[in-house]
Parts: sequence; structure tokens; C-alpha cells
Amino acid sequence: MRYVQLDTPKPISKIGLGTWQFGSKEWGYGPEYERRAAEIVRRALELGVTLFDTAELYGFGRSERILGAALGDERAKVVVASKIFPLLPVAPVVQQRAVASAARLGVDGIDLYQVHQANPVVADTTTMRGMRSLQDVGLVGEVGVSNYGLRRWRFAEAALGRRVLSNQVRYSMIDRGPEEDLIPYAEQAGRIVIAYSPLAQGFLSGRYDATNPPAGAVRRANPYFLPENLERGAQLIATLREVADAHDATPSQIALAYVLRHPNVVAIPGASGVEQMERNAAAAEIDLTDDEYAALVAAAHAFRPVTGLAAVPRMVRARLGK
Repeated sequence: MRYVQLDTPKPISKIGLGTWQFGSKEWGYGPEYERRAAEIVRRALELGVTLFDTAELYGFGRSERILGAALGDERAKVVVASKIFPLLPVAPVVQQRAVASAARLGVDGIDLYQVHQANPVVADTTTMRGMRSLQDVGLVGEVGVSNYGLRRWRFAEAALGRRVLSNQVRYSMIDRGPEEDLIPYAEQAGRIVIAYSPLAQGFLSGRYDATNPPAGAVRRANPYFLPENLERGAQLIATLREVADAHDATPSQIALAYVLRHPNVVAIPGASGVEQMERNAAAAEIDLTDDEYAALVAAAHAFRPVTGLAAVPRMVRARLGK
């Protein structure tokens, strides 16, 4: 495993484990999932993974409970990250919700506590006042944000009066917005971009095509999995396979290596089983050549999916089987 080269109390692995699936019925959570989650976490620890990300919203608290129980005595050795859903995120509420999350996780302190979304009404001034108080009493180590633009990230940091270590955003080969400003800022300022959905919910895995679309409510709601977009992505997947063959790897591992090439980016893919966790962790060791990276960039730029409002009628027709 490789780690981010930053001054943090605990090392932060380049590959972490995202636990949106833990306790979420839309991802197939059921009676056997907690046992499987424990196996995934245990294997992640063995592989050197130190970043485990959850949120109070995931499974309405179940993800935090499952993760905390799965980590057990290892909780103090790793970076436990959670997120507050910004419903009225004024200072006292931030403090109360952090206490509740820590209790569900079974920890004395949350290593990285993040604001899940930017609230359009409540200013970060009051939210960060609550975060600062949590840091002062030792309940929170580092503060992070999620889904913030650069301007608001920097404003949040000014409001906190300390570093806001990380910004967790959607980032993958086909969601490249962070490359414009967030990643350059992180590298310049010594901050971290945490990439969620680094495989575009499996689009980049190569498992799906127009004749084999994914099942499950989450992916069916993603316009990337429209038959037309799966067809348009065929050349991108072919390029991923070509690079993967050169490294005796999978397309998913190459897609992860793409985002990890930036020194201040870490990725938090989910894992449905131990084998997937192993493959994800191994991606941290892949070094893409300049030519391979250029080929991936070109293929990603050439992919033009139907998204936004234009995708809505197509998604409705796909749902109705027309």
C-alpha cells in the first residue's frame, strides 16, 4: 500500500474503503451483510488500508455501527472518517451530531469529520464554529468537506481558522472536474482530494455493456448506464483493457490508478467482497507510464455521454423497457 505524503497524525492510504453499501438496502444489505462487511474490513486492514469512510446518512446510522464493530480494537490505529448531513448545520447541531456519530462508531474521537454537502442557506461560518469546538475538545481530529467547489472550500478553511484537510468529491476518468482546480489546489496547499465513485459506480469496470446493463436501483438511476452511453463508452473500455493487459491488471484497477496518479488524491471505492477489496488495494501499486496516461486521457475526453436533462426521457424509456 502507498500513503499520502502529508503531515497527518496517522498515515492515510492512497486506497481507502468507502462504506456507503454497509447497511444500505439499495446496495443489497441484508442479514448476511454484516458478516461480509467484517470480512472486507479485516482484509482491508491486512492490506494496509488506513482510511475508512462512512457517514451518518449511510443506512441512517447503520453504516457507522457496522464499520465500528468491524474495526474493533483496530479503530484507534486507522483514520475513521464520517460525515454530517448538513440539515441545519449550526454549531450546536454539529456538536450533537458528532457525538452521536462517535457513539455509533465506538470511538473516542473521529479522525476526519466532514460536511457532507454545502448547505445553500447556512453559512460555513457557524458550521465551522461547531467544528472548531469539536477539535478543541478532542472529539474531532481533522475537518473536511465534501462536494465543495474551490471557493467555498477555501472560505470554509478561513471560517475554521485551521486547515480543512480534505474535500471529498466525485472524481473518476469520466468525472474529471476536480482536475481543473481542486486537485491543483490540494497539491499546492498540502490538502487532499478524496475521490468517491472513482469507478463511476462500476461503469469503468468493463462488466457492463448495452446488452448487459447493471441491475440494482442505484445504478439504474445513473444516466451513465443508459444503453446509448454504454455503447458510447465501448472505446474507452477498450483502452482501459489494453492498458490493463500491459499490467496484468483489470480495467477497474487501471481506472483507480488513473486517479491515484495525482499525489494528493486518495480513492475510496466500495467493495462487495474480499476479492474486490484485494483488487482495489493492489491498484495503489500500479505505475502508469506517461504514454499510457495520455492514452487514457484521450479516451476519456473522447467519451461524450448523454447526461443532464437530455438523459431524462431516455431513462424513462429505459425503465419502461421501450
